[in-house]
Amino acid sequence: MDKIIKQLLFNCAGFEWDENNKYKNSVKHQVHYIECEEAFFNEPLIVYFDKKHSEKETRFYLLGHTNMSRSLFIVFTVRNNKIRVISARDMNKKEKEIYKNYEKNS
Repeated sequence: MDKIIKQLLFNCAGFEWDENNKYKNSVKHQVHYIECEEAFFNEPLIVYFDKKHSEKETRFYLLGHTNMSRSLFIVFTVRNNKIRVISARDMNKKEKEIYKNYEKNS
């Protein structure tokens, strides 16, 4: 993980959930907001800057896993030193492969 991203996450003081968005991922992708939060605390954690979707605000995407080893792809931003999850779903085949390779080489 890039040092700048790592420092940004280290400086975060928790999560901020929009009430409408909090349950959207649960309904759409069966990912509970608690699972999203867990993924930020489990290693390995892969975080990339999402240049393509960062027109209005800086966005990132994360490959990580929950406490129950569920592999998640999460899009998020940081606002006022809090992580704000935009979207969360299960990793697709390509993302799982990237994650497995990263895990092997770490």
